[in-house]
Amino acid sequence: MLPLPSFFWLLFPGTVALLIVLSWVTWRARLGRRAGLIALTLGATWCAGALLIALTDSAAGWFLQALAFVVGMILLTRGLARHVSQQAEITRLRRIAENRADRISVLSHEVRTPLAMIKGAAELLLDGKPGPLTQQQHVFLETISQNCERTITLAEDLLTQARIEAGLFKVNLQATDLKLLTRQVVRGMQPLLAQKNQIINLDYPQVLPHIQADPRLLQQALTNLLNNATRHTSPGGRIYVSISENDQAVIVAVTDDGAGMTTEERQKLFQRFSSGRPLGNGTGLGLVIVKQIVELHGGRILVDTTLGQGTTFLFTLPRLIEKDQTMEGRVNG
Repeated sequence: MLPLPSFFWLLFPGTVALLIVLSWVTWRARLGRRAGLIALTLGATWCAGALLIALTDSAAGWFLQALAFVVGMILLTRGLARHVSQQAEITRLRRIAENRADRISVLSHEVRTPLAMIKGAAELLLDGKPGPLTQQQHVFLETISQNCERTITLAEDLLTQARIEAGLFKVNLQATDLKLLTRQVVRGMQPLLAQKNQIINLDYPQVLPHIQADPRLLQQALTNLLNNATRHTSPGGRIYVSISENDQAVIVAVTDDGAGMTTEERQKLFQRFSSGRPLGNGTGLGLVIVKQIVELHGGRILVDTTLGQGTTFLFTLPRLIEKDQTMEGRVNG
């Protein structure tokens, strides 16, 4: 066997280290089977060169090792450059989303403040304290109050949507009594239900374990679903809210007795500024937010609807989530 050149011992660990780093980078980049085959081919090429050098000191062996080294360096450099480029693009998009959320936050505040004052003034007039109202004046003031409330809700939905997309929402999980939370939401809906002479039937098991969830976000999701149900339930109609459970999840269902939806209308659900019904008063943002909140909790939202027979929205929440887990909001494009 011919003596090995001194620089061989430098090339040996250097090439092995390069191949290991290359394999790690390609795995982290999730290039899949192709990356694995490339790393395997480079390793086999280097080993073949090392074997030829050890046995024959052939120039072909040095060529194979040099080829593996050069190709490995090129791929490693390209992989690192791609990774840096992707991180820079992610940072840029996140900054744009945060700036957008900040602008919407300012706009939302500027819109809500005067509307809240208008709504408060209208309610004072409706109470009759400044003086008696005619029937027509009463109707006009109710219209003002209702549309102020609708616009305030829209501003809050826009703000919530922007914050979720910017990743600014965190789901702070804690032990949550879903029955108590649902009763509180239903109680808060009573003034709106009274205006339309609607009734909510609430059904849940006597014993329901607490779940790990963010009560604030779940309250918003339930409120949005009930607001949607009141819009599409006939005056004097009923809305059914039920809570059930299975081995994997807790299931919440909200059913209205409205006109239901066609397949085409169903496909428009969970899209911004589309309520799924051509005559609906909603913007569709409420349902988009419900879907994102449920998915942030690791659940799913489903829709069961039949034209002329009402619509049921169901969402699931996993029964077991790590108590110390805190998840950041993500965009699910």
